[in-house]
Amino acid sequence: MKNIRITKHFDFESAHALYGYDGKCKNIHGHSYHLYVTVIGKPINDVEHPKNGMVMDFGDLKRIVKKEIVDVFDHSVILNKNSPHIELAKTIEDHSHKIVLVTYQPTSENMLFDFAQKIKAQLPQNVFLHSLKLNETANSYAEWFASDQE
Repeated sequence: MKNIRITKHFDFESAHALYGYDGKCKNIHGHSYHLYVTVIGKPINDVEHPKNGMVMDFGDLKRIVKKEIVDVFDHSVILNKNSPHIELAKTIEDHSHKIVLVTYQPTSENMLFDFAQKIKAQLPQNVFLHSLKLNETANSYAEWFASDQE
């Protein structure tokens, strides 16, 4: 049996600021992110298996991405902890806001590298992360492809 790709779409809201950036995005601002997660594998070919005919149960993929990405990043402020924004994070957190500190500039591109590592670590055997697409706005997005990482 040949490989099949399946894709699940997720939405989350987050704010971020880009330290040292030379435009408006140096200020805290938010996005309604749309994340598309595509995995690839061979459908299970075992009539006795409860997931027969599936590459992966969409519900299982949803649980992974929700736990690793959506629940962590949704309605948060994402800041680079290796920049002076660490002080901003402390101030915001003192006012009971959800902060996610990352080790990178929180651009869509870098977020995808992070998301890919988190998702790949949770996938079942013989199911592989094929690609990620993260829409930051309705007409701007970044993409990650496993084939580009080789």
